[in-house]
Order: sequence, then C-alpha cells, then structure tokens
Amino acid sequence: MKKSLFEIAENTPLTPTVYRMRLAGDTSHITAPGQFVNVALPGHYLRRPISVCDAEPGMLTLIYKVVGHGTEAMASMGLAAELELLTGLGNGFDTALAGESPLLLGGGIGCAPLYLLAKRLRAEEKCVRVALGFNSAAEVFYAGEFAALGCDVTVATADGSAGVHGFVTDALPERYSFHYACGPEPMLRAVYDKAAGDGQLSFEARMGCGFGACMGCTRMTVNGPRRVCKDGPVFRKGEILWEG
Repeated sequence: MKKSLFEIAENTPLTPTVYRMRLAGDTSHITAPGQFVNVALPGHYLRRPISVCDAEPGMLTLIYKVVGHGTEAMASMGLAAELELLTGLGNGFDTALAGESPLLLGGGIGCAPLYLLAKRLRAEEKCVRVALGFNSAAEVFYAGEFAALGCDVTVATADGSAGVHGFVTDALPERYSFHYACGPEPMLRAVYDKAAGDGQLSFEARMGCGFGACMGCTRMTVNGPRRVCKDGPVFRKGEILWEG
C-alpha cells in the first residue's frame, strides 16, 4: 500500500451517471487487475474505494458511478486538481488460472475492473470472451473498448434495449475454460449458480479503512471470516459461503 498524490488528467461522463477519471501519478503499487484504490475527498471523512479500470506507468484510469455526495464531488472536479490515493489495495484476479478461453462477466460498474484483466489476458494471447450486463442501452459503457482489445463481446440489458434481452447470465457461452466475474452480489450469486466450472468472483462492499484494520467488510467463507478489502475483493468460487 502506498499513499500518493495524483493529478486529474481527464474526468468525463460515459453515461448520465458513470464517469471516467484518468489520474497522473505513481502506479507502481498496482500489481494485479481487480485491485482497488481508496480516494480521499476533501470534506468527506471516509475514503471512497474504487476499482482500477486500467493502469500504465504514470497513469491510472478509474470508472465510477455517481451514487452519493462523495462521487458527486468527484464528478465536479476539474483538470489538474489533485487527489490523495492509497494504491495497491486488495488481492486481484489471477491470470494464471485462465486457461485458453476465459470468460469475463461484468454487471454495471463491475464491468470496469475487468478491462485491465482483459488487457492482461489478451497480452498473454488468450481467447477472451466478455459478457457485460446493464439495465438499459443508456447505461452501456466500454463495450467498444473491450472489443478493441480483440475480445468477443456480448452485451445484455434487462429491458432488452441493447444486445441480449436479460441478465448477464443469459449471455453465457457454451464453452469456456475459466470465468471471472465482478458486479453486485445478486449477480455474483447467479454466476455462482449458473456458470460452469471454476472461477473467481470480485465482491463489492462498504469499507471503513480499505486495508484490513476495521473488519467492517468481513464476509464468511469456507475458510472462516475474510475481509473483502484485504483478503479479497477477489475470491475463488469454491471459497464462497452464501447466506440463505
């Protein structure tokens, strides 16, 4: 974990509620797709955990959804403004598990961290399939960016206004070697139930500290209680225990 100052190089809307922020700064502690950063916002006590969409030397890309006062403040920030970030947080996806034809499943803002994963898998010459789920066509983002990496992309919308009519689990291909998923918990539960074979699931959670001190994001696994921020957010499919 490293505390660093980043300068905003871009902060633009992708949909009416989803923004892309590109930040110039030290990305050396971001080592795996699926990790997150914790953003300090002036006037707000708790930092905001946001998944890493992309990371290159000196440049970080975050995609965030405006859902409250903190993210509203982020959306209003202009170029050259500075933000203090904690980087290198969480355990990310393991590309060594992918096999030759991995499947990536994203729901809503959970699609964002799959971009760096897809980028790494394509660099390893994997045949990557991506299924992205949204409520409507107006909420779709980054389908073209995944396709530009050479991924086979399918979009699903709950109202049928774009792509497959249904949920992301309605867009499962017949065959794939391993699956990776990120999104809201009901979606992850559906992936757990419907996706064949082994996989890794990335969980969203409310976090106090973001680095394992407060235990506020603990969930139960077959190995006992685990912190989403430090032991996750990515867990192996077989580790998960579901309530109910």
